[in-house]
Amino acid sequence: MAPEKDNPSSPCAGDTSAALPAVWRALQTVTDPEIPVISVVDMGMIAGVRLKDGGIVVDLTPTFVGCPALQMIRDNIRAAVAALGEKDVTVNVVFDPPWTTDRISEEGRRKLQAFGLAPPGRRCGGARDEPPRLEHVPCPFCASENTELESIFGPTLCRSIHYCQACLQSFEHFKTV
Repeated sequence: MAPEKDNPSSPCAGDTSAALPAVWRALQTVTDPEIPVISVVDMGMIAGVRLKDGGIVVDLTPTFVGCPALQMIRDNIRAAVAALGEKDVTVNVVFDPPWTTDRISEEGRRKLQAFGLAPPGRRCGGARDEPPRLEHVPCPFCASENTELESIFGPTLCRSIHYCQACLQSFEHFKTV
């Protein structure tokens, strides 16, 4: 199902333009450079897509303010949309509302797990005071919760390192934000 139909608050909802669904499909091909199996759409980084003054505007919410891949992601978005024949492509970086791991789609969570990254927990509907789960994170390989936090510091700011006592695998966990 196209993202504009999944998200009724999307700027594309109700738009009859043929350009916008094609742009959303093109954005599905743009992956996160640090996790090449998941698109920026499934990561929940696309805050909106709209037509403006004959061009396409994509609003991009980075996963965190200091993201070192931000310029690469912007360039890849421009290239993917330009490949549709769109000459005027603007990629705005927006921070309101801020990105959270709750924006990752279910498909994105499946892709993270298949990649060997334990997906983040959900914060929606739970007590916001509760700290994010770092202990007994389910292993992406065998689903056991008999896991240990090895290091809160992973290869990127958004990941931690864990070890599974059941299948004896080390794995990374995408921290809940």
